[in-house]
Amino acid sequence: MNVANALRSFLARRCITIPQWSVRRAIVAAIVLVLVMGSLLCAQGTALPRSTPEAEGISSKAILDFVQTAEREVDALHSFLLVRHGRVVAAGWWGPYDAQTPHVLYSLSKSFTSTAVGLAIVEGKLSLDDPVLKFFPDDAPANPSANLKSMRVRDLLRMQAGQQTEAPLFNFATGAPALDEPWTKIFLAHPVPFKPGTHFLYNTAGTYMLSAIVQQVTGQTVRDYLRPWLFEPLGFEDAPTWVASPQGISAGGYGLLARTEDLANFGQLYLQKGQWNGKQLIPATWVEQATTLQTSNGSNPKSDWDQGYGFQFWRCRHGAYRGDGAFGQYCLVMPEQDAVLAMTGGLGDMQYPLDLVWDKLLPAMKSDPLSDDPAAQAALASKLAGLTMRLPEGKDLSPIAAKVTGRRYEFPDNPRGIQTVWFDFEAGPPVLTIRGSGGESHTPIGLGRWVKARDGFTNGIDHFLGMPPGPLPTAAAGAWTADDTFVAKIAAYQTPFNTTMTFHFDGDRLLIDSSYNVAFGPRSVPRLVGKAKP
Repeated sequence: MNVANALRSFLARRCITIPQWSVRRAIVAAIVLVLVMGSLLCAQGTALPRSTPEAEGISSKAILDFVQTAEREVDALHSFLLVRHGRVVAAGWWGPYDAQTPHVLYSLSKSFTSTAVGLAIVEGKLSLDDPVLKFFPDDAPANPSANLKSMRVRDLLRMQAGQQTEAPLFNFATGAPALDEPWTKIFLAHPVPFKPGTHFLYNTAGTYMLSAIVQQVTGQTVRDYLRPWLFEPLGFEDAPTWVASPQGISAGGYGLLARTEDLANFGQLYLQKGQWNGKQLIPATWVEQATTLQTSNGSNPKSDWDQGYGFQFWRCRHGAYRGDGAFGQYCLVMPEQDAVLAMTGGLGDMQYPLDLVWDKLLPAMKSDPLSDDPAAQAALASKLAGLTMRLPEGKDLSPIAAKVTGRRYEFPDNPRGIQTVWFDFEAGPPVLTIRGSGGESHTPIGLGRWVKARDGFTNGIDHFLGMPPGPLPTAAAGAWTADDTFVAKIAAYQTPFNTTMTFHFDGDRLLIDSSYNVAFGPRSVPRLVGKAKP
């Protein structure tokens, strides 16, 4: 085999293909790519090895079918990374999402908080049967009920705290604290009508209490506590973002941001019973406790939300378990198949992607390696290299673009604080400028492609629960759907959310209709009507 073919084969095993260039160009490009990738992997020191699907007993055709079906029927997955036998066999990001940008995890954060509790138990700082009130004597009600007194750490972990509703720590629509009191005090004041350990309630506020307990016994936030134990060995960013309460306690039940491969590493760590690179990072006994059935919660055999709950991990069909978060954040561990699947998304139906896994991927996982299939591997690699979220469909040009470019439209007072809007359709790409109560944003809008910006308009996405502080990076794409109508789709690509804004130019008026792909509250936004400035 000559050098070019050897390098091409080497990269193909890592899901990287080289076009049919000249031999010299192939060698140069491959060497540069190997050097760059090698430096990145050395810097991280934690990347999972790569392989072909067939070498690990799964067909490339099955993975391609999974991806194509997801694209056709789901809007939208943002990323997926499949690990088999400890090796990455396929990974893809739908633009504008990418491998290096962390994604907000929502309730998938709970599984990391559970891990912190397990580590603190190993250190002897607490036990599963410690009463919750033990850690917060100053926040306890004057006359705590018998049920509150009997609530244990174990009950918080398995979502059986005894509460009938969640304590109102925050507003899900805005992410703002519901009250000015410490969140621990609000939780302990909330009624506990059931005996702890007897009633399942998915309880994000309860996970916050676990985070607060870890901070109480270690003197560190869960984020800081996990850094040497977990984040550094697994190759997370130096200080991953984790949203905190006003009291400086990691939110616990939500608010962590991580990359897709970080999630895959976390799942692989659990699959390997807490071992990583020859070291036992988490005790195998904790992995076993956390991921086995601790609580029964339903009886629907077709629902992956009715298979029971562990310690901040969901049980799944087919002997699997997972951590998951709102709108499609998954870390799915399949012990029987020796596989891990990490996914992020912005989904209204979180069951459907799991159904796709069981229908498309699970049957394709064989115990022995399959015959090499270069054609199928090339087709899969080509598909993964060109993934993108759905773009607005329409034309790049309109007869009225020159008439409305630079024209400023003013809006009466409105909940979004939008005051003035104007476009520059002569720029390349077009730019949407919005001046409002929070300042001025400039959003470049790609025509037939996504264009990223650091200060793009988010249309209120930044107020949703669990967003990190500061401006959110955005990406936008647009098209003229009619001569007088321009549609822009703006994604906050660290989050599940995107907003579609329809701008209808009607003489001296500009009508703006908006909607979100997913939301904790209403998805549609009331129409705004502005008038051209004289």
